[in-house]
Amino acid sequence: MVFSLGNSFQTVPLNQLIDSDILLQLLQPLPEAGINAVVHHLFAESTHPPIYFALAHLWMKLFPSESGLVSISAARSLSTLFGIVSIPAVFGLSYLAFGSLLISQLAAAIMAVSPFGVFLAQEARHYTLAVLLVIASLCCLVTAVKNIHLQKTLPISVALIWVAVNCLGIATHYFFVLTLGAQGSVLLGQAWRQTSQDIKALLQPHWQRIYTVVVGTSIGCLVWLPALQAIHGSAPTKWIYDGNPRIDWLAPIGRFLLWAISSWLMLPSAVTTIPLAVVIISGIVTLLFLFWTLPSLSSGLKYQQQHPDTRLATQILVEYLLGAIALFFVFTYGLGMDLTLAPRFQFVYFPALIVLLGAALATCWQAIPIAREEGNSGDRNSDLNPTVKPYKQSGFKPKISLRVRKYRSILQLNPPLQPKKIIVIFILLMGLVGGLTINFNLGYLQNHRPDLLAPIIQKASIAPTVIATTHDHHGQTGRMMGLAWEFKRLSASNGEIKERKIAPQFFLAHRDPNTRNHDHALKVLQAQLTQLPRPLDLWLVDFRTKVDLKSQQCVADSKYRSLIGGYKYKLYRCS
Repeated sequence: MVFSLGNSFQTVPLNQLIDSDILLQLLQPLPEAGINAVVHHLFAESTHPPIYFALAHLWMKLFPSESGLVSISAARSLSTLFGIVSIPAVFGLSYLAFGSLLISQLAAAIMAVSPFGVFLAQEARHYTLAVLLVIASLCCLVTAVKNIHLQKTLPISVALIWVAVNCLGIATHYFFVLTLGAQGSVLLGQAWRQTSQDIKALLQPHWQRIYTVVVGTSIGCLVWLPALQAIHGSAPTKWIYDGNPRIDWLAPIGRFLLWAISSWLMLPSAVTTIPLAVVIISGIVTLLFLFWTLPSLSSGLKYQQQHPDTRLATQILVEYLLGAIALFFVFTYGLGMDLTLAPRFQFVYFPALIVLLGAALATCWQAIPIAREEGNSGDRNSDLNPTVKPYKQSGFKPKISLRVRKYRSILQLNPPLQPKKIIVIFILLMGLVGGLTINFNLGYLQNHRPDLLAPIIQKASIAPTVIATTHDHHGQTGRMMGLAWEFKRLSASNGEIKERKIAPQFFLAHRDPNTRNHDHALKVLQAQLTQLPRPLDLWLVDFRTKVDLKSQQCVADSKYRSLIGGYKYKLYRCS
């Protein structure tokens, strides 16, 4: 939100005590700030390209401020809007790929309730726009590959749209390059298959248009090369190199599976906010549900891969999905950039996974007897496509009343059909539960929750309060802004802060970029603590270095030393 407003984090003083109002100044809309300011501060302080932030800047100007600060609801609404648009967009991608209304409806339904989709949509960030652009680019890829198979030249309009979408994707998130890499793997697979039959296949006109798209997209990517070189190794990106995935090699795989499962399944699992017993039960239910549903999903996808009318579309999306996943692990294990550390990066393959889930569920819904196939794809009946006759069960049909016929699915009088439909219904219901889990902040995808820590500080501290954190970049400033915002909200709702003699103050202990330590900041902190009246409550929040507080007569309160909502905190009582 700060960059979208055209404000700068560099206006916040470091290594000194500041009031919460100074932090909240970053959320004040400035009439004189324009898109130029947005772009300037992004390139100077952040690692993100500007497209979304420029759009958000214009969007938030449409809404009035709240008590002089930007409306949080307005800031989030643009991301939510893009998330809503992604539902019909996935429907369109599915229909373009498979030509099946059923697959399209199921894919759109999964997208609508997807916990991961809800997670991205409720944040004031650029990931839902990136998802939309991935969907648009995949539509172009599907069209291109189908034209290649028909030996038809891709229309120039589609080629231009494809290049434009890819360029916008890079200008929205630099990791969109993974989308391009995965699409490249699909095209290489098609090229290899065609050249194995005709060595001159790649010289055909329909391939030459693809080369034009590749060149145009490459030029659009190279424009951002200087920006990428500038942010490489910068403070905001260092966290992605944390750990050693080559030694702790199982952790990235586990995280990847958690993020992938969250595309359609999420039960209460926020370990810092709900009882451990609930988390364990949720984990057991999740595993049982996966064991129950995955065989049917796997067989459903296998059917789509074997059916002549859906084979090509399934091949495109499966190869794209596998290519994207392979790139994630190449970056993680090969380059030491652990892309599994943050769930939001999974936007690259998210739409393809949703469409494939829709395709697998469509097979389940039609109750196609895959387990009893005899190897002849022509004998498998389905109404997934208009050219194939619907599946009908043959044999004796008992005469039953209309009422029993109406409720026979409930009475389970049709065993071959009912279990598959039950799976589809339960997957959609579990997706809905997962979306609600995210909405109520009960899932494991949640980011920092200042709304959980601020009340604890309010309740525990009666004396004047200082909140200190170590600081590397604007990410830590944002987390303290979240606390300042919550204190302001609590003040407006119950007046607790107003009853205090001194409102909470903040201290951002910045790490010296030359010495790579916090020694200078710690000396300043101790000096300023000496000047404050006693008693005093000092909260160390996400404080990632050692500090000697005995000289300040500060004693740790063992009751307030924990982790909640992504914040690690300790309370010291100073007398």
